Formats: sequence, structure tokens, C-alpha cells
Amino acid sequence: MSLEEAGIPTIAVHTHVFARLAKATALANGMPTTRQAYVPQPVVDRSAADLRAYIEGIDPVSKRPFMQEVIEGLSGPLSGEDLKGMSFDRSRQRLLEPDTEENLRQFFIDNYFTDYLPIILPTEERVTAMLKGTSHAPDKVVGRLRPAEFREFWELTVEKVAVNAVMAGARPEYLPVILAMASTGMTARSSSTTSFSGIGVVNGPIRNEIGMNAGIGAMGPFNHANATIGRAWNLLSQNLQGGSTPGESYMGTLGNWYNYSATFPENEEKSPWEPLHTRYGFSKNDSAVSVFRGGRYTQAGFGPRETWKEKFKRVFAACAPRQSPLLVMDPIVARLFTDLGFTSKEKLIDWIAENATLPAREYWDDQWVQTLLLPHAVAGVEPYATNLKAAPDDLLKMFSADEINIVVTGGETQGAWKIYEGTRNNKGTVSIDAWR
Repeated sequence: MSLEEAGIPTIAVHTHVFARLAKATALANGMPTTRQAYVPQPVVDRSAADLRAYIEGIDPVSKRPFMQEVIEGLSGPLSGEDLKGMSFDRSRQRLLEPDTEENLRQFFIDNYFTDYLPIILPTEERVTAMLKGTSHAPDKVVGRLRPAEFREFWELTVEKVAVNAVMAGARPEYLPVILAMASTGMTARSSSTTSFSGIGVVNGPIRNEIGMNAGIGAMGPFNHANATIGRAWNLLSQNLQGGSTPGESYMGTLGNWYNYSATFPENEEKSPWEPLHTRYGFSKNDSAVSVFRGGRYTQAGFGPRETWKEKFKRVFAACAPRQSPLLVMDPIVARLFTDLGFTSKEKLIDWIAENATLPAREYWDDQWVQTLLLPHAVAGVEPYATNLKAAPDDLLKMFSADEINIVVTGGETQGAWKIYEGTRNNKGTVSIDAWR
């Protein structure tokens, strides 16, 4: 039972940069008159005196004393508007009225349906052609998306995914990959303030069937399938979850250029190790895609050189603890690691899990550790409770082995590697074959 259901009045408190989002969320959930008060942003890295000044000062949204907003919100009687709530039509018309190409393109831009790059207008004929890429019915529900955990889910159908695939410039044979990514329920356009993006990795025979590039420039804009599949995932995440509007349903402070397209295949033919999807129950002959919530940090280097252990310890220490790393390396790098005795990805993953450490003072000072893990530690959940008792200079492990993933891709022109934040969701690796 909620506090409100128990008859206990409550008021929501937010920082002022979330005012539009808080109001939009209340509206979307049928509570447009929810009592809310605001303090200035930021609250991180502020002294106790600064935070007290927020409470004793002015609400930056209402321009009234903050405590007056709180007291009146808790004690004021409910009005008729409070009690009636609100509902509204979330559907959109399937077809637009005929118009010129120029006007229709501007309509898509004005309504935030695009990523501001030119799109292919999704005519009925083009969407019908796209749907030939799958055997599934146009009205079949693929999954549900939302920009943040506190927003409502929107259902998406095969046809709606096909519309966005057309807009992205994809081809029908790419549609099963795009449908599989959409089915994970993971958005590529989260409203998180930390500006992450979605990253997709494709494995199995479909990589070669549709001409994806796992060689030179695999992670760049040098291949039609790579680029448009990733773009389609971003566009459908924007359009089929209730929007991705800065200041309203998108709050990433810096933004992220990976939101244009961040999907690539693993170079299974040149890798000395098992492909990524076999770690999650698929065979080499299965086609699957893994999606990651990531891109908030990037580290890079070359090798392994003579001092690779010291290098890896430094770069992993620079990653965010508990924000899973995705290590992407050229086949040259993978082969050099096998020469060092790492005959499987798992052996290298275990080394990283053991050696990626931070002093306890730095570990517990991390924003995400404080937000997500400190409550568990205080509640006695292990291993966080034990870690909380560590001395400031004690080294704490940053990741468990199951949080670390390795992908081999690239064209063997340099022994380069990169590390991205890449957290898998509950359906992190899904079948593409199921959507053919």
C-alpha cells in the first residue's frame, strides 16, 4: 500500500532541471496535479551548508519559499482537480494526409520524429516492402519501451518498427535484426542525465548474409547495414516510447553521438575465441544480437605491450565501478592475448575481474556506487556490506566476471582496443532467427 492509500499526505521533491519531466510524468500517469517542490541542481558535491540553504531558500520553479511549498503541499486540502485525475489518447493516426515531400519532411522534424539527419519518408509502399523482411504479422506486438523506469511503457508492433526502419534507410533483409533489438525492451534513447546510449553487437550467419562489416571501420560510418540498423534502433526508441525531447523526455546533460548509430558485428572469422552470443546460450550457427546500455565512458589503448597489466589496471580503474565494461578489440589484440596464455575470453575476463580495483575511498565516492549500491550495503547485503567496512586504502573489486564482456572486431590494421560502458539488460542477447 502506498503512503497516499494509507491516508498519509506526501509531496515529491525534485531538482529544478527535472521540472518539465516531473510534470510530464505526472500527466502521463493521470496525476496532473501531483504536489511537487523543487530545489536547485546540482545536489552532488555540495556542502551541508549549501544543501541547507536550498531547503531554507526559494523554490526555483514556483519562486516561493521551498518550505512553504512543502508545508502547503502536505497540509492543503485536495481540490476537485486533484481528485478527478486525467486520461488521454496515446494513439497516433496511422497515415498522414497527402502533402508535398518538403512539407512532410518538415512535419517529421517539427514533431521530433527524426534525428535531424535526412530520412526516407515511410510511405505505405515502402513500409509494405520493408515488411517482406519478416514472416511476422504487421500487428504483432514486438515489445514495450519507455525512456525511463518511472515512465509508462508503450507497445510497439512489427509495422511500427518497419516504419522506423524505412526512415533510417534500412533494407528489408535487415528487419529481423532491428525487430530483435526492439524486442529486448531496452531503449537506445534513455532519459538518464548521464547521457548513455545503446550499443548493439550482432553475431552469427546473418552478419555475412546482409553484408555487415566486421573489418576495417567496423564501428564507424562505413557500411550501410551497420549504420542503418543502429540508426533504426535509435529512431524506434525515440518514436515508440513516448518521445526523446531534450528537457522533457531526454535529460542527458552532454548527449551522446553514439545515439546516431552504435551497432556492429563481431569478427568471428578472425577471432581466436568463441563469439559473444555463445556465452549466453546460443550456438555459432544461431544469429543473435546483444544490446548494451552504455557509452558513458570510453577508454582506449594498444597492445598488449610489455606493460599491459599496469595499463589495464589504470584504464579499468578509470572506468565507473559497477557500470559493466565492454572490451572491444581488434583480432590482432585477441591473438596476442592468446600468445600470453589467455586461450579463451573467460580467462581474460577472470583476470580483469580480479585486477580491476579501486581504493575503498574512491569506490564509495563514485556517484553510481553511492546511488545504487550504498543502500544495499547499509541494509547488510553482501558483498557490499563487507566492502563498506573496508579501510580507505583497501582495494575493492570493481566488477564481477559476469559483468564483463569481450567482443573481437576490426580490420587488423592496428592492435587497438577500446573499453565502453556496456551493461546488459535482462534480455541482453536475443535471437534474430526468431524474427525472420
